[in-house]
Amino acid sequence: MGSMQPQLSWPFEEEVFPHDLLAIIQRTVSAGEFPALTVIHDDEDDWLASDGVHDPNGAGASSVLHLQHVVDLDPSLSQLATMSPGYGAMLKTCGSSSGSTRRAYLPE
Repeated sequence: MGSMQPQLSWPFEEEVFPHDLLAIIQRTVSAGEFPALTVIHDDEDDWLASDGVHDPNGAGASSVLHLQHVVDLDPSLSQLATMSPGYGAMLKTCGSSSGSTRRAYLPE
């Protein structure tokens, strides 16, 4: 299928997320109800953010938004801009991506 935004391919200039980068974001995260504890950079160069608790695949559970909205809620996520395609980060707490586990993302 390919990336939603092929013109914004990784690696990013200055290792910073572009402000207009779109991502699939779980509504609980975008509404600020739960922090983004799972961030995936899939092998098609798209980004996904979920709370790691609720199912992000349900009807209406996620939407396409600018990733910057999530980074504004938790600036520590900006450190994930260097994460290679095909990897995901599982964070322990909001505000600290330093304790994250990065591993190969294997879609179901």
